[in-house]
Amino acid sequence: MKISASCRGSWRQGLGALSLLAMAWGLFACGGSSHSTSTQQTITSTGTNVAAISVNSGVPGIGYVDGAFASVTVCVPGTSTCQTVPDVLVDTGSSGLRLLSSALTIALPQQQSSGGNPIAECLPFVSSYTWGQVETADVELGGEKASSAPIQVIGTTYSVPTQCSDLGPGAETLETLGTNGILGVGLFPQDCGTYCETVQSSSVNLYYQCSSSTSCQPVGESLAQQVVNPVTLFTTDNNGVIIELPSVPDGAASSVSGSLVFGIGTESNNQLGTATVYTADSSSGNFSTNFQSSTFTGTSFIDSGSNGYFFPSSITQCPSNVAPGFYCPSSTENLSATTVGTNNASTTINFSIANAENLFNSNNAAFSDLGGTYSSSPAGFDWGLPFFFGRNVFVAIEGQNVPSGPAPYWAY
Repeated sequence: MKISASCRGSWRQGLGALSLLAMAWGLFACGGSSHSTSTQQTITSTGTNVAAISVNSGVPGIGYVDGAFASVTVCVPGTSTCQTVPDVLVDTGSSGLRLLSSALTIALPQQQSSGGNPIAECLPFVSSYTWGQVETADVELGGEKASSAPIQVIGTTYSVPTQCSDLGPGAETLETLGTNGILGVGLFPQDCGTYCETVQSSSVNLYYQCSSSTSCQPVGESLAQQVVNPVTLFTTDNNGVIIELPSVPDGAASSVSGSLVFGIGTESNNQLGTATVYTADSSSGNFSTNFQSSTFTGTSFIDSGSNGYFFPSSITQCPSNVAPGFYCPSSTENLSATTVGTNNASTTINFSIANAENLFNSNNAAFSDLGGTYSSSPAGFDWGLPFFFGRNVFVAIEGQNVPSGPAPYWAY
């Protein structure tokens, strides 16, 4: 779920809403072709730095497709008043923990401005946004703990500012978000960075202080106060993550189990090994993809929060009343593309695109060959969750001490 996360010159924008398209039909999906890998995969299942993840249909009744979910425990800081929230989407395209207020049964302390006003955040997607208070929690994942982490609690009593609502429809309920929350474990330590330290007079603002339920005004937010990638607050294993998901047999499964491993090169179970490092741009988190006759320079990214491959193509699109935005070829298309890091490291990825209408009519939740069009400008290439099946994907966080640095980088 690639979202607005920082500016360092211009605010990052991505495909976030695309990851929810298949969920909107209340259907499951599957794939029907193989996903190739170049090395033998080992999936870590034990260790204090390991949290279980599962690709399944998510919250009962929603029917999510190709979403990798984890359980997250949040506590009132410094206390044993805690709650475990299931079915939180693991997202390498964003940074920060965001939970629906409707999924929380405990009250967390609310962040306030220097003047004592509550702080809220508007987080833009390409075609939607999340709006909610910034609150503080101890966040527990596996055996790791992030103390006093600022998080976003989506959906509040504060009226959405016009500048935020103009970005598109809000994703503030279970029905519109499709999950109990989003666990952003992407390439950056905060969700907005230096861009949000000052109020933007001629661009989008993310943070607001609310003097009343109907009056919220833009405010600068320091790095320490911004919604934070919780991994960076771990005592150890705080420089990145590895998402480890097995291949999907015959391209389709009702569910797939894997691991979210914390740290890179900090334990015996999170070494880089033979993985190749592909550095990403430090202001966008992007790298490049060469596909057929197109080169997507600096507009390509890897995003576990997107439930398919999204890229411009002449592949037949599905009827608008069936699966708008997805591809529906008459037979499965076997394709290849080359990913290129800013360090010029490159590799060829083989992948397939099947008929989304047929996929949505199956009884599976994990699949490896769903894809759709990339309609944003400039054109780009979104390597969504199908990319993760059958390979261990390393996400090295900017500014952290990592092997084969500097970060940010991907490795696989």
